[in-house]
Amino acid sequence: MIVVTAPTSQIGSRLIPRLLAAEAPVRVIVRDPSKLPVEVRSRVEVVQGSHADAPTVQRAFQGAQKLFWLVPADPAAGSVIEAYVGFTRPAAAEIKAAGITQVVEVTALGRNTPQAADAGYVTASLAMGDLISSTGVHQRALAMPSFMDNVLMQGRSLRDRGVFSLPIPRDLELPSCSTDDIAAVAAKWLLDDSWAGQAEVPVLGPENISFDQMARVMSEVLGRHIAYEQISLASYKDQFERFGFSSAMAEGMASMARAKSEGLDLGVERTAQNSTPTTFRMWCESTLKPYLAGP
Repeated sequence: MIVVTAPTSQIGSRLIPRLLAAEAPVRVIVRDPSKLPVEVRSRVEVVQGSHADAPTVQRAFQGAQKLFWLVPADPAAGSVIEAYVGFTRPAAAEIKAAGITQVVEVTALGRNTPQAADAGYVTASLAMGDLISSTGVHQRALAMPSFMDNVLMQGRSLRDRGVFSLPIPRDLELPSCSTDDIAAVAAKWLLDDSWAGQAEVPVLGPENISFDQMARVMSEVLGRHIAYEQISLASYKDQFERFGFSSAMAEGMASMARAKSEGLDLGVERTAQNSTPTTFRMWCESTLKPYLAGP
């Protein structure tokens, strides 16, 4: 039995069909089962609740061998450590007791870089991974750069102004990956019974790309001019506070962006093993263009 957390997330919703196609038994933890597609709901076991809740994970982990762990966003959290490590503590306590043998988790690039000590969400995510490692479970930590799909959060600005913005230098070439590719990598590990031990698995996408280069690709795919605007870290933090983020979580976003600007995501060399196939152009054609064309 494979337990999947955050099954309605961008990654989780792409992971489950892959597991079901392989006829793997799947159990999901979900706050609102109605958000699961009907065809998924009829083929998985559902445990309703939050995977931050001890009784919920106790029910979900019973008789399971494998766990896909993804912490959902919590903009109102009092700190990034609370949002990641605090959220994960009940599950970590139950992993060993329940007999979970393999955990595949989503974490971030940056371990063993100087920037990781003060990288907001990334620092907390790596601490979460350390907590899971401390259980002794066999573990694969999928270490991510920024997601291509994050561009969708700026859909209104792209539609109305033809602009997307971040506080990262416009010409800095960084790795980027699609959530669909992340789901494919996660499925590969979850469907493989043979691995053991603990390791990070970088997922780098096929290329490093700058935000100016992204803007040119978007312009070509969308048939209209798209520009990248570099904003200040202070403006970036203020933006998240206006969205309702707590001051600590908004600061976590700014700290992560600053660390990425300083090379946080550049500490791992790309290889055939850690590259994934979806280019930014492919993602724009398959995901961004239809998204912006919608209502």
